[in-house]
Amino acid sequence: MRPATRPLVAAGLTGVLALGLVVVAAPDTRPPAPQSASGDQRLARAASAALAADPAIRGRVSVVEVDGDRVRQAHFGGADAGTVYEVGSISKTFTAALYEEAVGRGEVRRDTRLGALLPLADSPAAGIRLDELASHRSGLPRLAPGVARTLTAAASAFVPFDPYTDDLDGLLDAVRGVRLEGRGEVQYSNLGFALLGQAVARAAGTSWPRLIADRITAPLGLDSTTAPVRAEDLPTDAPRGRTAAGREADPWTMGPSAPAGSIRSTPADLARWARALLRGTAPGAAALAPRFDDDDRRIGSAWFTQRERGPIGTTEMTWHNGGTGGFASMIALDRARDRAVVVLSDTAASVDRAAVELLLEDPA
Repeated sequence: MRPATRPLVAAGLTGVLALGLVVVAAPDTRPPAPQSASGDQRLARAASAALAADPAIRGRVSVVEVDGDRVRQAHFGGADAGTVYEVGSISKTFTAALYEEAVGRGEVRRDTRLGALLPLADSPAAGIRLDELASHRSGLPRLAPGVARTLTAAASAFVPFDPYTDDLDGLLDAVRGVRLEGRGEVQYSNLGFALLGQAVARAAGTSWPRLIADRITAPLGLDSTTAPVRAEDLPTDAPRGRTAAGREADPWTMGPSAPAGSIRSTPADLARWARALLRGTAPGAAALAPRFDDDDRRIGSAWFTQRERGPIGTTEMTWHNGGTGGFASMIALDRARDRAVVVLSDTAASVDRAAVELLLEDPA
């Protein structure tokens, strides 16, 4: 399966962190494998089998299956429909929706230059078009450059703190010094989506969290979905996930990089998001449409589309996954069959394979 062999090509918040650091061995503090299933029993059995294939998946897990007007949920480890998860790079699907909505409202054009919205002077980044940011073809690196940022990000793979420490001035200062490489080719960039979110918000005369609330969560009734940008934005009892090694992870709010991955949501809300996307009623649903080729898959605004073969034949799957220091997620859509699967975990171990397996099965 493609997402298993290229697991975080489209999530990647933790995917650049392997720099060979020396880590002191610690006792195994991981929670148990997913157990104590609740919810739809057929889905729970299928999800349990899919999740069991990866022993790294631990703790609380929620699985949502949307099949036309029917929504099923299954939960493990004490989770339920209202359990809050960091969704990581699935946040990019919300930012992409804001971009498409802004295009539809005439606030920006696809060829609007980044420098027309953000103070980037005459730097190479100022000439990047918004459609290049939305499709990861801008030539920007995955993260803002700089030794301190790279080391901070690398350490977060083992010491579970939020590695995104810049304020907006610091982020833009780093971007002004970026050299663009491979522009026009799909190269996944958290930095690019951070800038896209900031630029679209600037065009609308508001902030990215306010835009998420006004144009997506309020209209769709996603009452438990939030877009924090500071630790102070979280309630004191905000859930914390765990690293794959079992250490409790700090929340990731990401500051000005929040449009790339800070959203927190619930299984119930993401079921509504998936249904609205399938029906085409979600704000900015045009983001799903593939527009550019990337080897054996295509990319729209944030969303990847590729063919996957399963028990009932070949499926054209549209998907995005996510990962933070303590959570993992994936949303996969089969638009032709009006079907979607969402998998959420509070452990930082990929759930891609399970999500794809559940999407491709015959739900009858």
